[in-house]
Amino acid sequence: MKALRRATAAVTAALAFLTGCSGGGDGSTAPRTGSPTRSPATGGPGEQVRGITLPAWSTDDYDRPEARRYLRQIADTGAGWVVFTPTWYQDGPRRSAMHTTEETASDRSVRRIVGLAHAAGLKVMLKPHVDLVDGGDRAGIRPTDTDAWFTAYERFITHYAELAEEMGVERFAVGTELAGTSRDRRRWTEVISSVRGTYRGPLTYAANYDEYRRIRFWSSLDTIGIDAYWPLTETATTDPDRLAEGWRPIVTELAAFARRQDREILFTEAGYVSQRGSTTAPYSWTVSQRAAVSEQSAAYEALLTAFDGRPWWAGVCWWMWDDWPGSGETARRLAYTPHGKPAEDVLRRWWR
Repeated sequence: MKALRRATAAVTAALAFLTGCSGGGDGSTAPRTGSPTRSPATGGPGEQVRGITLPAWSTDDYDRPEARRYLRQIADTGAGWVVFTPTWYQDGPRRSAMHTTEETASDRSVRRIVGLAHAAGLKVMLKPHVDLVDGGDRAGIRPTDTDAWFTAYERFITHYAELAEEMGVERFAVGTELAGTSRDRRRWTEVISSVRGTYRGPLTYAANYDEYRRIRFWSSLDTIGIDAYWPLTETATTDPDRLAEGWRPIVTELAAFARRQDREILFTEAGYVSQRGSTTAPYSWTVSQRAAVSEQSAAYEALLTAFDGRPWWAGVCWWMWDDWPGSGETARRLAYTPHGKPAEDVLRRWWR
């Protein structure tokens, strides 16, 4: 997803270059004397992931007092899963290292939010991101020194794999929308092998909707992950027939792809702003300045209808729940959150 740049942070803060630590003053991962019991990633044949993402935009977001309330609200929709996205940053798309900033959730806060989620009865997918300091699209990361970049990336992602194993996290994403590097089968297979040496749960990679067909390492993963931001229409609509028509060829294509890969497909992200024209560019935070909650809810309904009962579809993790107070750059009435809008009612009807 082409994420909007979050509130400006002082990039000079917390420049811990790949020392195996994250921001927030708790750099080292606590020694593990044994991993907690991990609940099964799915409860049985045919159970789908019903998830919502709660991203972090600063060091202490997951430490905030609102965290418990947000997790209760997520669970109250009928969701069984929550996704967390600690993020490191690169200074440019050609650079070979990523680092923490003031926008990186601290390890302490990640441990806390995972514990709170489990206490609320939610399973967790940890989905670490790498973004660009200037807010550019992470798909544009194409390092000059590929070997150095993958060495740095492996240290970054195995750090979070260690946290995931320590906390009994139920799913883990080894990468998200890194289309500038994801054609490199050999190096990504090595990264996945390193993660498996640390983390024992199911693995996926979150490919953008226009990236997944070019990836050649799906056989090394347990699930195909797709961030499902396909445009469905050319103009604004709440017409279910038009939305169904938009999904029809995509469903056919994904069914064939899942069969060829012998893997289920999980929508690691999907979402729609509550703006007029949201289905024309689901990946955009700024389709218009005109609120259109009915278009958002119609899009939610269309996706769930299109994929319900597909045996190869593993479910969806919606982007996203509420912004943290004071951190949102898009007005709540226009933002991706379904909270307090008709789209939340759609989730309740389907999930509860």
